[in-house]
Amino acid sequence: MNIKITGKDLKATEAIKEYVERKLERIGKYFEDEPQVLVTIKAERNMQTAEISVNVKNNTYRAVTEHKDLYASIDKDIDILEGQIRKMKTKKDKQNKEASIKEKEIMFSEELPKIENEIIKTLYYEIKPMSPEDAKLKLQEKPASVFYTFINIDTNKVNVIFRLKESNNYGIVEPEV
Repeated sequence: MNIKITGKDLKATEAIKEYVERKLERIGKYFEDEPQVLVTIKAERNMQTAEISVNVKNNTYRAVTEHKDLYASIDKDIDILEGQIRKMKTKKDKQNKEASIKEKEIMFSEELPKIENEIIKTLYYEIKPMSPEDAKLKLQEKPASVFYTFINIDTNKVNVIFRLKESNNYGIVEPEV
């Protein structure tokens, strides 16, 4: 890690330099490349300000905090930077994952021949005996469904109740035999 420490109205002592280097090791683990770090410390009135800027591969992360204690200000900056870096890394990982999934979907869709006029999906569900009125209520519970299959308790035959397209009414399909 390439670290440059600058003091304004405050001397960057050896102890401060060692402390900053030790704390920046937490951030170093996130990068494969060597980050450039610029640390500026200054004293204004009774407050100590630490500004840390990390540059790596066209990305810049920056944190500035003030505290009565310079070490506390450095700690807070490190926490802020680590949060920024983790957020960016997670965002990039998510983008890479989504991009690779889209590429796989495109490759998969190009490889398969188009299937037409075949049964390609089968759904299994439980059919319960009930009255047509109860079946209508069940269908109303599922607004996304267009039909509901049930055993009519009056005829003991499988029936299908469905929504009619252009009204709020329903139809029933019942076998003749």
